[in-house]
Amino acid sequence: MKTIVEKIDAAKLADEIEKQKIAAAARLLKEGGVVAFPTETVYGLGADAQNPEASRRIYEAKGRPSDNPLIVHIAAFSDLELITRELPKAAKVLGEHFWPGPLTMIFRKNDRIPLETTGGLDTVAVRMPNHPVALALIKASTGFIAAPSANVSGKPSPTTAEHVFCDMDGRIPMILDGGPVGIGIESTIVDFSEDTPMILRPGFITQEMVQQAIGSVSLDKGLEPDGATAPKAPGMKYRHYAPKAELVLVKGEMCRVIPAINRLVQEAGQQGKRAGVICTEETCGSYQGGIVKSIGSRKEKAGIARHMYGVLREFDELDVDIIFSESFSEEGLGQAIMNRMQKAAGHRVMEV
Repeated sequence: MKTIVEKIDAAKLADEIEKQKIAAAARLLKEGGVVAFPTETVYGLGADAQNPEASRRIYEAKGRPSDNPLIVHIAAFSDLELITRELPKAAKVLGEHFWPGPLTMIFRKNDRIPLETTGGLDTVAVRMPNHPVALALIKASTGFIAAPSANVSGKPSPTTAEHVFCDMDGRIPMILDGGPVGIGIESTIVDFSEDTPMILRPGFITQEMVQQAIGSVSLDKGLEPDGATAPKAPGMKYRHYAPKAELVLVKGEMCRVIPAINRLVQEAGQQGKRAGVICTEETCGSYQGGIVKSIGSRKEKAGIARHMYGVLREFDELDVDIIFSESFSEEGLGQAIMNRMQKAAGHRVMEV
């Protein structure tokens, strides 16, 4: 299969040339094909959510376990009523606050969305992306696009079309290249299928933001950093976001973290291993060996989130054997950052 990459300008979607690109991608989706497209979080791997065979093609392209549900992307709030059994009042409030945006909500589904799309569950995960290309594609196609991140399952999520092409060349027919994404980590997931809303995956919409909008919300105990409890969301039990190399998070006061990482890099070198270091702008000059890469400034967590997957993929290209990374505060957006980093590290955390 030849994979076509179509560059698309989100600012010129009213132009005839850009309309034709969207129309071509929409035709592929209507025919049961798979198309990668940009969202504000990461690139998505889209197919018709109502077509069981199309959903199977997503799993095949990603090498994704079939019990890992796909998120259904919509372009109008009213479309929720077409695929869900009921819509809790708190969900309406949360949607009014954060849609379109990086928020996914889970509901009891009706028969319109097949079990092949929901990983065999009687619930459906839904979000309305805040990206003009994504919204235009949803409207031009079937109105319901199932889309996980557009990477090979387990690898760092793609934040550029180049990342998608690296993973999906020859696996899918088309990639819409809308440039780098703005947020860089996946959406927050809030489950409304039970009596009390529960956050199953932290994201750019923080726990505090959700609570301010709807009041009490619980946090899945499977998100605890020790990884001892199985997460409620099926997809969260799998190894995700991981680089090829072993990743170790080093946690503690920076006055102890920096010398510890320097020592670990030296020991790795003595063992013949090529080591990488993930640090911040504030500490880059403090490391004495290894391949050192900044993930951003601690003063701007949004920048750290946006650069995280790209840095992990850069280390893949450099063929390092082991990566040592600084840790980050878990307040606010830091909760989502550390969730992804811990998953990428397989919960290998060294306290110093």
